[in-house]
Amino acid sequence: MSHRAVRRTLLERTGRLVARHAKTVVAVWVVAVVLGLGTALGAFGGPSLFDKLTSGEPEVPGESRTGRDLLAAQTTSAEQLLMVLDGVDPASPRVAAQVRALSADLAAVPGVQRVSSPYAAPGGPTSGAGRALVATDGRGVLVSVDVDKGLTAKRQTATLDAVGARLARAADGLPGATARVGGVTLLVTAITDQVEVDLRTGEGVALPISLVVMVLVFGGFLAAGMPLAGAVASIAGALASLYGFASLIDLDSTVVNVVTVLGLGLSIDYGLLVVSRFREEMQNGDGDVEDAVGRTVAVAGRTVLFSGLIVAISLCGLLFFEAAILRAIGAAGVSVVVVALLVALTLVPALVALTGHRLARPGLLTRVPGLRSVLRRLGDVPPPVGVFSRLAHRVQRRPWLVVAGVLAVLMVTALPALSMQLRSTGTELLPRGAEQRTFFEDLATRFPAATRADVTVVARGSLAQVQRYATDVARLDGVRTVDPPVRQGSLVTLGLRVDGGDAGSRTAATVVRELRAARPAFPIWVTGQAAGTIDYTSSVLRRAPYAIGLVVLATFILLFLMTGSLLVPVKALLMNVVSLGACLGVLVLVFQRGHLEQLLGFTSTGGIESTIPPLVLSFGFGLAMDYEVFLLARIKEQRDAGASNDEAVVQGLQRSGRIITSAALLVAIVFSGFAAGKLLVVKETGIALVVAVVIDATLVRMLLVPATMTLLGERNWWAPAPLRRLHERVGVRH
Repeated sequence: MSHRAVRRTLLERTGRLVARHAKTVVAVWVVAVVLGLGTALGAFGGPSLFDKLTSGEPEVPGESRTGRDLLAAQTTSAEQLLMVLDGVDPASPRVAAQVRALSADLAAVPGVQRVSSPYAAPGGPTSGAGRALVATDGRGVLVSVDVDKGLTAKRQTATLDAVGARLARAADGLPGATARVGGVTLLVTAITDQVEVDLRTGEGVALPISLVVMVLVFGGFLAAGMPLAGAVASIAGALASLYGFASLIDLDSTVVNVVTVLGLGLSIDYGLLVVSRFREEMQNGDGDVEDAVGRTVAVAGRTVLFSGLIVAISLCGLLFFEAAILRAIGAAGVSVVVVALLVALTLVPALVALTGHRLARPGLLTRVPGLRSVLRRLGDVPPPVGVFSRLAHRVQRRPWLVVAGVLAVLMVTALPALSMQLRSTGTELLPRGAEQRTFFEDLATRFPAATRADVTVVARGSLAQVQRYATDVARLDGVRTVDPPVRQGSLVTLGLRVDGGDAGSRTAATVVRELRAARPAFPIWVTGQAAGTIDYTSSVLRRAPYAIGLVVLATFILLFLMTGSLLVPVKALLMNVVSLGACLGVLVLVFQRGHLEQLLGFTSTGGIESTIPPLVLSFGFGLAMDYEVFLLARIKEQRDAGASNDEAVVQGLQRSGRIITSAALLVAIVFSGFAAGKLLVVKETGIALVVAVVIDATLVRMLLVPATMTLLGERNWWAPAPLRRLHERVGVRH
């Protein structure tokens, strides 16, 4: 028996085994889902997944990170809370007395290192240091509290809670006054809370609409419920997997939505494919449920395995990057793909086996006279001739025209991507009007001298040296003001404020590059948001060839094993490059240039979040190859059955068109549901992947693939003799 036959037999045996023990398989999955969801949501007494999340700029080894680390080593405080006492007169003796009493109370809290206020500064609120803590409009004062660095996590949390409670009561007894509290810790909490809200919103939007679409596809609720049951199991598995990763590494809050939506989309895709193939096998077979399940897992399961392997490989590319958030998404994403594969190969076939003949029969809705003809056209099991076969014949009559037209549209759409500007925003991740975003925006407007500089230079030199250097720096284009040098331990920091006051702008990036290009005689490290983004971009570009090389090589090998062709994998890879470029172009048009702001409910930051392009490229590539595998599997099946190239393309498109279209529609709904959330980075990811899926399932799969395969003709299946012999031994035949 050949190696190929053994592999096929193993899949079929797996399907038969699942069918014979369907109740046991379902029971095991029910227990796993309950345990997974309960653990991730903290239902069993431990911390929830959302309690373990962090948030911050993506960091990579480089000058910006080194400068921050050097500076952090010189500081003795770990966290800082800020309070704006608003609606007061800073010169009022009553306000001064209350703030001094508050400061004394805060200083007595165990773990508090320092309390700063306008009244604690030498010379009071009219001095230079004191004025920095007085609002520019003269109607508020700023109080900051630093917490000791050496505290345990538990003691630090207790200290911050105690300080926050006291700061929140600072306005008591002052008519018309309000106290607003902010800080990095509270900002991170707000972002992680928003992640949880967006996750519930996404699921609440995506799952009900997906159910309606699948009811229309399958003609009834029973078949439609199978992929959704698999989706619920995949969500539980995804959250449990992320919970495990969060216990080992710092997991950014945005990872949860991004990875969960991938698992949800894949499980619906694979569930749809398995259920549809089972119903087709029942129609064409002898009606034995176990045989049909076995054949389904042998054929559809093979497609699912190839698809899952390619998606996992595309996510493995993220492991080559230095940014911890990209590696975390890559590792967690691969684990979620594994969960989706297990669901598709065990749980969904078990549910299919339990419902058996009822599932194979047309759904109840097909018996409704007004819906019967509509559902027949939308159903999952296609007739030999239909919309997609007719479309393929039209494409085959003018393939050159179709190729030229589609490529022109995709290339024009991709052009805006050439002007992409990357950013690493903080407060702007939250929706406008969010409490912490409003707090920090107000702080920057009314207490500019007390906020972090746009660009910070960390220097190892004397104050006099840095002061002379500051004079030269002030003359650089784009530098608005330079803060006085400040000694911090053995280092001196120099803060620069740029034109426009935007730490992530092109102006700030230009200033960073000029500072790094013309260094003084003493060592300096240029840090800040723009500096971090420059280091991050440089790191991504440096590591990208390795990631791309792995993904391209592995995908090529898998597609060769599936098709036995050299040209089909090359063509698939090239088409993905063009379609993903178009996706990035739309991303720039919408989020960087601000088109559709009102419709989508966001405010443009003038750039794209720096983590988005690698994520969109890896996720988008995986999903595009997902549909490529769906289509090629059907074309190859017809080819192996003896059909000519053109007829195999027509029948492959006809037999897979409904499933690809339905799967793409469902995945687009899932991504749209998550894009309806408020967190900017999740919204950008969701919209980008919706565009990627729509472009791929329409322009590419329905038009470009049949057109190019028609032009290549029998050359599609060419391979050198040694590789043909290799494929005979280890390749896949349908």
